Amino acid sequence: MKLGKRLQQIAALADESYTHIWDCCCDHGYLGQALLHQLHQPQIHFVDIVPELINSLELHLQQKAPLSGWHTACMDTGELPLDQMPGKHLVIIAGVGGDLIQELVTRLHQQRPDADVDYLLCPVYHQYAVRQQLIALGFRLKQEVLVKDKRHFYEILKVCPGLPQNRHLPAVSPTGQRIWKADTEMQTRIAREYLSRTLAHYRRTSRGNHKPVEHIIAAYADVRIETAEG
Repeated sequence: MKLGKRLQQIAALADESYTHIWDCCCDHGYLGQALLHQLHQPQIHFVDIVPELINSLELHLQQKAPLSGWHTACMDTGELPLDQMPGKHLVIIAGVGGDLIQELVTRLHQQRPDADVDYLLCPVYHQYAVRQQLIALGFRLKQEVLVKDKRHFYEILKVCPGLPQNRHLPAVSPTGQRIWKADTEMQTRIAREYLSRTLAHYRRTSRGNHKPVEHIIAAYADVRIETAEG
């Protein structure tokens, strides 16, 4: 099973340090299945609210996956039982809109603000709003990556609550920081194209009957792409 660039990059940001990894809104479970083969220590939890998807996935896993190390759950991601399972958690929410990601992360954080949990997020849109919500929650940034996959651009954010042990980490930026640092010519082209598209999107939005977005346009207009050549 070959993953696309987006899922490959998300999988690369998971590691053996976690006791539990939650592949939320998992759909057909491609990401979680890749993690089952990539990692050996964490328990992989496949979570989706659609019963038909989870039932089909469980049958597939029973036939193709290792006998242990995985679980399925048909449930609301906002109600993950993080407090019932000791250890460090990684909650992955990808392939859904930014509005839903904001809601789910806020609910989980409010239930257990002191939980030992990292979040790996990849909204398909409303990236700026997701970042604003993470800032409001006081989250800290562990990693962020910009990926182009089949003509679509994705921001991938690995974040954690602003607990005392995490306060040495940088705050989440409204528009991103590391995603604008390019080490290769390809990364430079991707960053420039993404910035251009993002500005064009918000400028079109500003001409319609929508919420004011001038402050967002100004924020992205201030972005400077750093290249290896300087």
